[in-house]
Amino acid sequence: MTELHPALRENIRLLGEILGDCIREKPGPEWYERVEAVRQAAKDDRMQESGSGQRLAELLASLTDDQLVPVTRAFNQFLNLANLAEQYHGIRRHREPREQEPDESVRGTLARLAAQGVAPDRLHECVRDMRMEFVLTAHPTEVARRTLIMKYDEMSACLQRLDTDDLLPEERELEVGRLRQLITQAWNTDEIRHERPTAVDEARWGFAVVENSLWQALPEFLRELDGALVEQTGEGLPIESSPIRVASWMGGDRDGNPNVTASVTREVLLLSRWMAADLFLRDLQDLRAELSMWQASPELQERVGGHREPYRALLSELRNRLLATRDWAEEAVRGSTEAPPEVMLDSAELIEPLQLCFDSLVMCGMESVARGPLLDTLRRAHCFGLALVRLDVRQEASRHASAIGEIVDWLGLGDYQQWDEAERQQFLIRELESRRPLVPRNWAPSAETREVLDTCRVIAEHPAEALGSYVISMAAQPSDVLAVILLLREAGMQHPMRIVPLFETLADLDHAPEALRALLELDWYREYTGGQQEVMIGYSDSAKDAGQMMAAWAQYQAQEALTRVAADYGVHLTLFHGRGGTVGRGGGPANRAILSQPPGSVNGSLRVTEQGEMIRFKFGLPRVARRSFNLYISAVLEATVAPAPEPRPEWREMMHTLSDEAVRSYRGLVRETDQFVTYFRQATPEQELGKLALGSRPARRKPSGGVESLRAIPWIFAWTQMRLMLPAWLGSDAALDRALEQGNEPLLNEMIRDWPFFSTHIDMLEMVLAKADLRIVSYYEHKLVASDLRGLGEMLRERLRGCVHNVNRLKGQEELLTQQPEFAHSMRVRNTYTDPLHYLQAELLQRDREAEGRVPENVEKALKVTMAGIAAGMRNTG
Repeated sequence: MTELHPALRENIRLLGEILGDCIREKPGPEWYERVEAVRQAAKDDRMQESGSGQRLAELLASLTDDQLVPVTRAFNQFLNLANLAEQYHGIRRHREPREQEPDESVRGTLARLAAQGVAPDRLHECVRDMRMEFVLTAHPTEVARRTLIMKYDEMSACLQRLDTDDLLPEERELEVGRLRQLITQAWNTDEIRHERPTAVDEARWGFAVVENSLWQALPEFLRELDGALVEQTGEGLPIESSPIRVASWMGGDRDGNPNVTASVTREVLLLSRWMAADLFLRDLQDLRAELSMWQASPELQERVGGHREPYRALLSELRNRLLATRDWAEEAVRGSTEAPPEVMLDSAELIEPLQLCFDSLVMCGMESVARGPLLDTLRRAHCFGLALVRLDVRQEASRHASAIGEIVDWLGLGDYQQWDEAERQQFLIRELESRRPLVPRNWAPSAETREVLDTCRVIAEHPAEALGSYVISMAAQPSDVLAVILLLREAGMQHPMRIVPLFETLADLDHAPEALRALLELDWYREYTGGQQEVMIGYSDSAKDAGQMMAAWAQYQAQEALTRVAADYGVHLTLFHGRGGTVGRGGGPANRAILSQPPGSVNGSLRVTEQGEMIRFKFGLPRVARRSFNLYISAVLEATVAPAPEPRPEWREMMHTLSDEAVRSYRGLVRETDQFVTYFRQATPEQELGKLALGSRPARRKPSGGVESLRAIPWIFAWTQMRLMLPAWLGSDAALDRALEQGNEPLLNEMIRDWPFFSTHIDMLEMVLAKADLRIVSYYEHKLVASDLRGLGEMLRERLRGCVHNVNRLKGQEELLTQQPEFAHSMRVRNTYTDPLHYLQAELLQRDREAEGRVPENVEKALKVTMAGIAAGMRNTG
């Protein structure tokens, strides 16, 4: 059995010891003893393979309402500290990527591809022209408060400073003392939000990720990439190349979220400009201190009028303009104000003087100075610009059709909603080619239509560089795309914004290639695209609709077909992957996911959503972010120049067979079993999740309805809380069972060995099965599920056991995670702390439900803390 790395074990021990001291201090030694007794009971029970958990259950059931919150908080806090230690350990393990993990570093990937015979020019061109865009989304799975996240970040910095052999005793004492202060602060801070964040709050959180991590991480990574390119190709990364971009849905995603309005989108766009100006002002302050030299190029001297300190003079002018830009953005948030002439709206105005300084330094023999902090600021200007992050807008297709229909009806032109697709397209293209306005001046639209039109006006008011894509959910026909373009044109939009159809459900994915072909058949639209088309693939709803195996195969086939359609029309296709944190929402190791995409579908460009708690885990610290950049860029590079092989016909046939069986089995239970919804609501905390103030978006698309109305995130979050993990394996179990019964084990083994798509799917299935826990599931059922439903629960547990057996059989191992011993041991360490939270949660859910709305405040608070703690223990919750 693999043990934790000694350094990680020591950090966990240190953090846990300090937390224990905090508990002894407040609420007191007897509380520490109580918590320790619970921890020891959980540990002892785990050491006995057949442990029933009875002692642990009895200990927790004996707690009074007043005792619940401190005990629950202790285990929640430890799991957050364990996450912190593991995240830092991930950084320290990869300090030397060249030596330790060359396959996952840009430097290693470039060297490997060069050794395989890829020409240096091809490698350089691919990196130079690459477009990898991370889209930060505010999906409600980040359970930790921003206040605590900032404390955890500083704790990580303390661990880093402690991680050296030459610390003096007094220096070590100082750092441990600071850790003690921070953990004490965290222990005495309420970890639960009591009010839902607004959409603007969520956007501010996204800006904070840029400010505290990405602002530093991105130029540092580009330096690394530049050096690796020089090594392998003899030519560095051009300053203007921005292989990494950052966009956001926070404040722009209005699909199913009535809290995101046109005024919210406007405010977020302005706040983003304010934040960008403020960050660049900080850079300029440092640059003015650095660039004290007197020698300059004739162009720079002429620009500043022969000033004795030409660089400082030019940067002072730029600083004044940035100050004016920041002040204007602040005023504009409060009301409508026209930008005065000195305000900068175009990033070219920021880049030009910085580039002039750079060129002057190089000309005057000071290239080493030019390639210092000035180069970092120039790279930030090209990547972030004056908009900081590009804001996407998302809305459902029916809202645009309704708006067009209302206009057409008022003008007396007919009933747009009743027109067939050909009539709609003909009308929309005619209006797009017309020079006269369509929207009447003296017209009072409905509130819903006014909101759509107001959103389009906000978009039209802002420059192109501030905006990403306009994503249309439930887009099925070309008219869905044309309608958005027409509404934007009517609002005064001058540039061609990217319009992106989103295909989510199984039926959407099947229809996607046909929909794209119909769109690109339109000459007018093809000219509008300029040869660039983006399509979004949704992971969440397809998996919830059809199960994980069928969804993964449908996504794969849709991407293959979409790539072929785009090639037929000479259009470059960028696929936008709507991935979540969990396997059930397309999660898992990002580099593996990219390398397993269909050949040709990753052609130098990729967009991917990063949501909720995964933003913190992937990008929350600069060194973590650099590691993530390495993984993504390396994978996009390899998938572009050396894509995965085409699947063999027999593999395709087997995937069709597997996925057909999987979806039949999945839907047979989720949709066609009468008792399933009742079991789901009794066994999981689905109904109680609404008590957590997680995000601005409602948990349901509609206020009433069954599982079908539930969003994919709470659907997965609920199953994760009680450790059945059902959405990620249900259906796959039956498919693998049938295939093995029919003697297909050799073929399945071949697919695992030679087909990255299938091997990644099996690895992700193994990971989620390892997080499932039958004993925990049984306890929830015992406490919460009516006796007449327990037969269904036993059947699900038996199916889960069968799935575990078959995965182990295919991987030739006795137990899960044999090939990932560190992850397995990490899970075992966490179980000592998650077990009490699970047992507590089941106890609290029982008390909450029996109280019928008259639950004591302490019980409700403790229940919320268990949800947060289990989410921390499972890491990727939704």
